[in-house]
Amino acid sequence: MIHLKSEKEIEKMARAGVKLARVLQRVKSIVRPGIQTQELNQRAEELILAEGARPNFKGYQGFPAALCTSLNTVAVHQPPGEYRLKEGDVLSLDIGLDDNGFQSDMAISVGVGQVKPSVQKLMDTTQEALHRGIEAAQPGNRLGDIGFAVQSYVEQQGFSVIKELTGHGIGRDLHEKPDVFNFGQRGEGLMIQPGLVICIEPIISAGSAKIELGLDGFSYQTVDGSLSAHFEHMLAVTSQGPRILTELK
Repeated sequence: MIHLKSEKEIEKMARAGVKLARVLQRVKSIVRPGIQTQELNQRAEELILAEGARPNFKGYQGFPAALCTSLNTVAVHQPPGEYRLKEGDVLSLDIGLDDNGFQSDMAISVGVGQVKPSVQKLMDTTQEALHRGIEAAQPGNRLGDIGFAVQSYVEQQGFSVIKELTGHGIGRDLHEKPDVFNFGQRGEGLMIQPGLVICIEPIISAGSAKIELGLDGFSYQTVDGSLSAHFEHMLAVTSQGPRILTELK
């Protein structure tokens, strides 16, 4: 069942989204060669608690941390650990918080130090695909329009959409209906209505789109060892169009 949010609920989710954006911006600022991913997680949790919120990833389906720190060939959901970041790494930071019962969720990919132009293109393409997907989230459009906007741009740039991983609805629960695919056909799928709050999150591979679950039971990595990137925003659909809830004004 899809729960359309009231204006009051959207404002509460916007509050949660701004808090999360503030946290992620601060975590991003300390990314550098030599820092351990578990240090990034510790800082993320401290910042979430300082915002008067709760890390909603921690304990979710057994996940052990507040922050996903997916590296290089890992597409999503890698737990932080003792690994020290190296020059040229691609690091995806996926994070969420619960603010008085309302959830927020977002992700970015960053290059550690200097990265190759091809790696920068992968990240830039993924971020642009996210913006194109958001622009397609107009009232009266359908979810297939979002997927088409993401997929068509990504493939034009020579990259692959990882189809098994999707965006999702969000509200009082971290993952709600509907699933928001990063591929699709124009005019197909659920009609987009004001009050729909979703996370759009392109997850892109530089090579094959095939993935497999890692030995840790959480990480999904590319089968062929290709690099991947991941960007995500939470947004509300209004009568005027999409409103991004996880960005700083």
